[in-house]
Amino acid sequence: MKTIAPSLEIISPSYGSSFYYSKYLENTNIKSHVWHYHPEIELVFINGGSGKRQIGSHVSYYTDGDLILIGSNLPHCGFTNDQTGNTNETVIQMKPNFLGDDFFEIPELKNIHNLFGQAKAGIAFFGETKSNIGSKIEEMENQSPMERLFSLLTILSELERSDEYKILNADGFSMEMQTQDNDRINSVFNYVKDHFQEPIALDDVSALVSMTTPSFCRYFKKITNKTFTTFVNEYRLVHASKLLAEKPMSISEISFESGFNNFSHFNKSFKAYTGKSASQYRQELKTIIK
Repeated sequence: MKTIAPSLEIISPSYGSSFYYSKYLENTNIKSHVWHYHPEIELVFINGGSGKRQIGSHVSYYTDGDLILIGSNLPHCGFTNDQTGNTNETVIQMKPNFLGDDFFEIPELKNIHNLFGQAKAGIAFFGETKSNIGSKIEEMENQSPMERLFSLLTILSELERSDEYKILNADGFSMEMQTQDNDRINSVFNYVKDHFQEPIALDDVSALVSMTTPSFCRYFKKITNKTFTTFVNEYRLVHASKLLAEKPMSISEISFESGFNNFSHFNKSFKAYTGKSASQYRQELKTIIK
């Protein structure tokens, strides 16, 4: 079986700047199926719309836009596609030391250093933080390089002080592992992304990373703090959530399109995961998105 690794994305700073900044209209930054990583820390604001997050071992569905901070070398997929319905997407990418090795060690900026540490597991911001910071991120488009830098430092400091956030990956999760470990877990994530609609056998995934099945199960739980079966199930349920919002398909069709070969099992799993039935979820989501 072929091992698939995430692609390394090469990022260059914007002209005249120490970091990268770009604002994309609607769905022009389509990378939702590209599993990739980069040494740069990434701050993404999606203005409106709904879509799927896959960051490390975390997978979930967002509505009414998103504001996400992703740590250095944390593998992820893109967040928009032609079904997202967003107004625009703004991306900022910076190396952890983009202002010098010791810059964020000074007392005035220690809070940003702490924020970068939290971002190793991925952070999603919500509420007023999302809307207020999102507006400031978009305003950077027409600023000079010096103004952009001051704005970015202010934004990062405000994010660190916010209490409207969720850490996306489990406690202790970090992709800063040995190269062999990183390659293994990324191969597994990529395999699930490409094959979740089919039956996935533990023996096949174990063979993918050259491990016995019991060893793989222990290894995956140690790295992600969740079982492999739970991870696959969550991936399928989030995909079902996406289809419920975006496609005029019957719920039974969505069930099978998401990799469930038993409709009853899908219904029980979906309600356990979201707290509501698939039909309730679809109706409520339509109200939110409108």
